[in-house]
Amino acid sequence: MWLLLLPVFGNVYLFKDCYLSKPINSQRLRPTVHEIITSRIKAHAHFINSSRSGIDQVTRTGTTSLQFLKGQLESYQLSKQKRQHGMSLAGTLLAVSPVSPVMAPTGKSQVAAKELLDSILDCLVRIFGNHVVVGELIESKSSLQSDMKNLRPMSTDGNFDFEASQVIGRYSIGFSLTVLQSEIQQLICEILRATPEAASADAAVQTARLASMGPTKEKSDGSEDGLTFSFRFTDATSSGPNQGANLIRQGWSKKGSNVLQEGYGTAAVLPEQGIYLAASIYRPVHQFTDRIASMLPKRNSQLGNDGLLSFVETFVKDHLLPTMFVDYRKSVQQAISSPAAFRPRAHPNATYASSIEKGRPVLQGLVLAWAQAMPKFAAELMKHVQTFLERTFERCRTSYTEAVLEKQSYMVIGRHDIDKLMRRDPASACLPSAPVQLNVRNSSYESFSTDVESELSDLLLNLRPIKQENLIRDNNKLVLLASLSDSLEYVADSIERLVQVMPVSANQMENGMPSRTSSSPSQALTSFANEYRKLAIDCLKVLRVEMQLETIFHLQQMTHREYLENQDAEEPDDFVNLLAAQITRRDEEIAPFVAGAKRNYIFGGICSIAANASIKALVDIKSINLFGVQQICRNAIALEQSLAAIPSIDGEAIQQKLEHVRSYYELLNMKFEALLAFVTEHEHLFTLGEYINLLKVHIPGREIPPDALNQMKGILSH
Repeated sequence: MWLLLLPVFGNVYLFKDCYLSKPINSQRLRPTVHEIITSRIKAHAHFINSSRSGIDQVTRTGTTSLQFLKGQLESYQLSKQKRQHGMSLAGTLLAVSPVSPVMAPTGKSQVAAKELLDSILDCLVRIFGNHVVVGELIESKSSLQSDMKNLRPMSTDGNFDFEASQVIGRYSIGFSLTVLQSEIQQLICEILRATPEAASADAAVQTARLASMGPTKEKSDGSEDGLTFSFRFTDATSSGPNQGANLIRQGWSKKGSNVLQEGYGTAAVLPEQGIYLAASIYRPVHQFTDRIASMLPKRNSQLGNDGLLSFVETFVKDHLLPTMFVDYRKSVQQAISSPAAFRPRAHPNATYASSIEKGRPVLQGLVLAWAQAMPKFAAELMKHVQTFLERTFERCRTSYTEAVLEKQSYMVIGRHDIDKLMRRDPASACLPSAPVQLNVRNSSYESFSTDVESELSDLLLNLRPIKQENLIRDNNKLVLLASLSDSLEYVADSIERLVQVMPVSANQMENGMPSRTSSSPSQALTSFANEYRKLAIDCLKVLRVEMQLETIFHLQQMTHREYLENQDAEEPDDFVNLLAAQITRRDEEIAPFVAGAKRNYIFGGICSIAANASIKALVDIKSINLFGVQQICRNAIALEQSLAAIPSIDGEAIQQKLEHVRSYYELLNMKFEALLAFVTEHEHLFTLGEYINLLKVHIPGREIPPDALNQMKGILSH
């Protein structure tokens, strides 16, 4: 007497005293698997509820399990992936996404669905592994029948009453795998809210048909063990705003919603269900298929080549991808076609926030993370991305053109000489991926910077008189340019990050051969990133030049007038007050939409142009007295205070440049002899032309000798 215990699907075959205990009827195989899946889901739900009740303890101990995240996250949070340039890699989500945050690639539902399916598939793999072992033992007829001789005598015709084929007929590996895949497929369809339909009957009927068949030799192609599926939605529950009507696609209907008479209860553990969860299902099914294939005996190896994985891939290809394209195309089109899309939103805070959680202005990035979840379909997804990026870029360029059309700042940055100097300007170092052409040593950096600023300033001052109609008077357009620049730069950065993590399959041809030609997805996306970044830079350049031209427009009122005041200056000139107020107002409106470095670039060119314009204005001033000098000095102080109030600007540099203006005009209060002595000691403080202009302006009561210019030139020539 001996015992032989063989576990099969959680049950036990017991050989004892020449007796074979009655195995589970083949009709019970599917319900048993169904019950196992259901019990796993209930246990999962119980664990989540337990985690929810223990939130305080979990928080204190720092537990970060996926179950805890599933139960405790009250709002969508981005994955804590490694950050690059201060932004999360997972932050490449589409702000105009047709799916809700919990259904996004890194959303709670995606995480929960993957975790749930991983748990269930792991359990079923272990069960199937047990069955493979049992099947191998039973199908070894020679050794099994040898054992049976000791358990039961032969019949009168010399055959064993018990035949192995009677056992394996309804418990073949192919049949068992079919049942497993069929149940998993129904589970997946419940998660996706889609019902499976066989060509002629539902999966349960097929199982009964297979169970009633006598033992047959398994075909080499495994076709008898496979199930073919078609799909349809059971309801129109939306995973995103206003998407309900869109979920019923061509070829899908709400008919047959009662096909699954008994569900699995996945709604208890998933925040949302729907077609987009196919992204989180793909990898677990792929891994499940690989594990099953590794367990199969060689004679059954063909069974792992079809079935569940084919079902999921067909679903993704024929339904998820077309749905994604239609939904995202509609969302993108609505976002970029609406006038509100390019109207910067009001910010409750006065400071710029670059984090994705707090939101980026206007576009907020147009890069999909779905490709990482489904690498096999990365190429198709990249084509969608390219289509969206192209349409969005054209809309952004149109918006940019509308804001700057026929404006002088737009035409100025297109001039070759000015563009070349702006590229060399050290201030351009803050521009996205804009290398500054510095061919100077560190010791001469300050001198180089001053020379470039002076050249640029002279070119812009030569554009006088600046007409008001050639300036961008609408502050909303300026804010739009700032916001658009930030969004474009963010999209460019996101595209580059996507290219870096793009699955290899996205850069392969359909035949599997690598393709690194200019038309490959990575090359195309990189080209888009460059285009987005270039337009972002143009937006910033226009803003910088616009503020400089605005400064020239106001300060040009200093020319062709008399500064013959009769009392001390208590207030700056009206045009300076207007300029200062405009600088402050525009900075306040732009501040929430651009980072500090970009803010500095936009407003940082004002001081140099104001100082240069003020000094050069002297040659066009008809006459000036002591009080007039004080008035101009008061103007310089007002501008200094206005610019110094911008946090991102170097206040010390502003003070130095505008003090230079005050020092220059205060030289007009000196007598000629004292002026010559000053020039002798500070011949390099101002240029030759600037010193000579001090002698040309008319100052009531000042005596200038006839050879004053020659004396001045004589000193400076040495």
